[in-house]
Amino acid sequence: MGKKFLFTLIACLLAFGLSACGSKESNGGNAAGAEKKKLIVATDAAFPPFESMSPTGEPEGFDIDLIKAIAKAQNMEIEVKHTGWDPMMAGLKNGSVDIAIAGITITDDRKKVFDFTTPYFTAEQGILVKKNAPAVKTVADLKGKKIGVQSGTTGQLLVEEKLGKGYSGLKGYEEVAGAIEDMRNGRIDVVVADNAVVKKFMEKLKLDDVNIIEDTSAKQEQYGIAVKKGNKELLDKLNKGLAAIKENGEFDQIYNKYFKK
Repeated sequence: MGKKFLFTLIACLLAFGLSACGSKESNGGNAAGAEKKKLIVATDAAFPPFESMSPTGEPEGFDIDLIKAIAKAQNMEIEVKHTGWDPMMAGLKNGSVDIAIAGITITDDRKKVFDFTTPYFTAEQGILVKKNAPAVKTVADLKGKKIGVQSGTTGQLLVEEKLGKGYSGLKGYEEVAGAIEDMRNGRIDVVVADNAVVKKFMEKLKLDDVNIIEDTSAKQEQYGIAVKKGNKELLDKLNKGLAAIKENGEFDQIYNKYFKK
């Protein structure tokens, strides 16, 4: 019985020791190098110069460079995906998307659903019209015209504010490019969209038969990076990263790359 007891004791000690060692190694591995969560950044890559698709099929542009610089400053691992506008917003709500950046104007209605960083860009609405069209100065002057906007954007909100929510001449598009194409082909009269975006399309498509009218009566807009409502930890990181790249001059470098006069 003595030998049997001794054998049993040794077996138990060995089992306990192996278990403890295994546990220590496992815990040590988790503590020392728990895998960093990759954050999913969604965008609508049809909004140059803020975001568009590169020839290799990857999102590029001002917003993309910006979020990558912020992520680097905060040691965050990110993956940028082109989802389109509606899936981007829906993804923030259901948690499949961590961050959204796509020239998103901060509005009171959107702040009820999402949280935004401090603003990083000030924008204005532009009216794209043919050079031979009757002169206009504001969106309110477009009554009776067929107007193209990107659906769900502040361009649409501005037209509805000035001409009424049920304005029959308003046509929504998934992308600004579709509205511009219809204007070129005479299906609509004008396009209302963010000024910087309209200018980029003019340059990209070599539109020499159009003018951009800046509606000075419209309020300036501010873009922010959006996260799910209540995600304060991530929001704080983004704000810290944004402040850091503004302080070290990297923000200005990115801005000048896309908007230098």
